[in-house]
Amino acid sequence: MKQVNIAVFVSGGGTNLQALIDSEKNGVLKSGKIKLVVSSQPGAYALVRAANAGIPSVVVNKKAAGTSEAFEAQLERNLKEYDIDLIILAGFLSILSGDFTAKYRDRILNVHPSLIPSFCGKGMYGLKVHEAALEKGVKVTGATVHFVNRVPDGGKILLQKAVEVQDGDTPEILQRRVMEQAEWVLLPRAAELVSRRIQEEKENLK
Repeated sequence: MKQVNIAVFVSGGGTNLQALIDSEKNGVLKSGKIKLVVSSQPGAYALVRAANAGIPSVVVNKKAAGTSEAFEAQLERNLKEYDIDLIILAGFLSILSGDFTAKYRDRILNVHPSLIPSFCGKGMYGLKVHEAALEKGVKVTGATVHFVNRVPDGGKILLQKAVEVQDGDTPEILQRRVMEQAEWVLLPRAAELVSRRIQEEKENLK
């Protein structure tokens, strides 16, 4: 069966992108192939990771586009050009509209660094999530991969993995542990699960 075409949306360092690239090499992700990396920031290190892996990339910046509509129209043009079946948000900091997510229903995945419904929603991203977890005093946190809809972090949950909070954790230390033990494990598994499902759907339409 033909591999599913994947676009990975990024805004920063691209550690989750790297986990996906590595998962193609080690055979975890075999039903899909990353065909495009889209960055919302021109200086994102994720673009270097894409170049090193020989993956085409584009920068689509909301401020440069002028309006949300123009920004999303540009995203759509790029997705159509590369015939993308599945979008993975890997540290993508721009919120996508309900109209956009509706067009790609059950075709957009996001990884969030907590066990949803804890420490999620609007404004909860990056270190803020881990700061909130430590402030609350939780003993277990983790990561969640979910489908994306119009509600920030509100889509159907696909996979979750728990990670222990340890005495002496700082937000930075906890962030790293959640990445290593949960995000980098879950995201490739979720990408494979959904890619395989899309393959089967396409096969059934023949």
